[in-house]
Amino acid sequence: MSHLTIVGPSISDSMSYHFEHTPRMVLFVLVAVFAGSSVCRAQLQDDERRIRWHEAERLSVFRRSEGPAPVTVATAEATQAERLMTLDEAIRLTLQHSEAIRVLAGVSAVSTGQTIYDTAIAVTPIDQAKAIFDPVFSANSSFRHTEFPGLNAIENSIVRSQTAGNDSGVSLRDLNTLGGTVDLSFSNSLDDPAVAGFLNRNLPSASLSYTQPLLAGLGRDANTAPIVIARLQQEISYFQFKDSMQELVRGTIAAYWSLVQARTELWAREIQVDQSRNAFLRLEAQFRQGLANQSDVAQPKLAYANFRANLVTARANVLQREAALRNMMGLPPSDGVQIVPSTPPTRDQVQFRWNEINDTAQSLRPDLVELNLILMADRKRLVQSRNLAQPQLDAVALQRWDGLSGQVINGNQLSSGMGDNSSWTMGVNFSVPLSLRKSRAQVRNHELLIMKDRALIQQNLHLIEHQLATSVRTIDQNFLQYEAFRDARQAAKENLEVRVQRLFTGNENFLNFLQGVTDWGNAVASEAQALASYNSGLADLERQTGTILETHGIRFVEEQFASIGTHGRWCQDERYPRDLKPRENSQRYEDSGKASEEAFDLQNFPRRRDDRLRLPEAPQFDEMEAQPVDTPK
Repeated sequence: MSHLTIVGPSISDSMSYHFEHTPRMVLFVLVAVFAGSSVCRAQLQDDERRIRWHEAERLSVFRRSEGPAPVTVATAEATQAERLMTLDEAIRLTLQHSEAIRVLAGVSAVSTGQTIYDTAIAVTPIDQAKAIFDPVFSANSSFRHTEFPGLNAIENSIVRSQTAGNDSGVSLRDLNTLGGTVDLSFSNSLDDPAVAGFLNRNLPSASLSYTQPLLAGLGRDANTAPIVIARLQQEISYFQFKDSMQELVRGTIAAYWSLVQARTELWAREIQVDQSRNAFLRLEAQFRQGLANQSDVAQPKLAYANFRANLVTARANVLQREAALRNMMGLPPSDGVQIVPSTPPTRDQVQFRWNEINDTAQSLRPDLVELNLILMADRKRLVQSRNLAQPQLDAVALQRWDGLSGQVINGNQLSSGMGDNSSWTMGVNFSVPLSLRKSRAQVRNHELLIMKDRALIQQNLHLIEHQLATSVRTIDQNFLQYEAFRDARQAAKENLEVRVQRLFTGNENFLNFLQGVTDWGNAVASEAQALASYNSGLADLERQTGTILETHGIRFVEEQFASIGTHGRWCQDERYPRDLKPRENSQRYEDSGKASEEAFDLQNFPRRRDDRLRLPEAPQFDEMEAQPVDTPK
């Protein structure tokens, strides 16, 4: 079909051949289209009389590699290699596995649905909004053949007349940021056979037009508003991503200190079990020797059972807290390695300057920045809607050039250039919907949205102030509670040492000893909880002020990739944003080289001063059934 591009008298032979075979070609195309559409229509019109679904096995194609079974309290004694891990390393592992963002939820981590690709996805609407100002090139070429009946007055009969020809043209249209549209076009119309005294006639023409809105559609701000809004949406996506990353880091820190607390409490429960076990074995041995009655053994036996139950709970809590930390870091539930925190919790009291942290939060918090960006976008939408609420008044100008050439009936070739026949048009077009109801409603809608945005910003500022106040109060409370529980643990330790010594010399009531063991264990657990909460609260305050990423030296790195370019296949090597990845955090926390719970002076727990009273290892609890004997009188 190369003859489609030929314009001029020489096309007549080619056209006559084409028109001679056109009916067959058209008939063949129509039959093929009808057959295909009939099949598609049959598929679409078939009633759905049964429920259909894919087989789950065919859709669930993604798999994770198999790993070891998770450790439970029943398998906690299994041999596991210990891995000392600092808080900096825990944050680093979290950032390395942050393709999908997770947040801490109790003793687990859940996905927020946000990924490192969201911000790059939000960049693409900017190019889509810019596309309205790209020049548009169009070209067309069509053949026509028309037959119609006519009257032959001389012969008094009906004759068949026909016309045929080819119409082709190209145009280039461009919209500028002021709202004006320029259109440059070239066209040609070829008629064959004889028309208006020509055996064949060629009608070339060219036109240049410009339309400029004077009311609705006028102005750079109104016409570029979609681009500005798209850019603001991309910034909103970035700050939403940053907010999620801050929560990811804060959750990792909270999970880390929760594990330290759980391990410290586990140590205290183990000591309680050890102390109660020794006391029970001593009294049980005295009972066997007839030096004590059964009532003297019953209470120690119950206390020992209760402490063992508490120990199971403490071990399960450690496993749950470690699993939560693993979940935040993107690690599997179990890999044969036990994570042992090695960063000691800080015990220094932090002093706060209220005005500084309040100003910092009002400037840097991502959620507040997001609300301000939403306000800016709504203001741009208001500019756009106000512009469209005006009547349509356009100034138009058109310059046209027409030509004519062809062979007349006597065989002569005649032609007139396009420059010989020019015309122009200038004027204005005006149109307006009566009352402008729709456009004015849109203006009112955007005005109300702006008022809503301002109210939400003020409410968020109010909320931020209260959240900061709560964080400061909680931090001070946790620190003072830590100091109080630290003193209580020291007092409980001294009390327990006395109770242990008196119990094993036979000068102490067991209930006093039991109270001493309970008080000491509770004081250790409370101290660990208060100190862990204090350290988590410091991270939470950084989260509230929006500085937690900066204080940990975390920056975002934009990854780019070669993708389909703006100008088609010739620009496929252009680099475009793909994702935002957080780089590694800087060193901030101390590495003690040992378990974090050692900071609580674990090796210095209460023991009996007389090692000669130390009893041998006892059998399992289920085997320690006391046999009644006669108590000597």
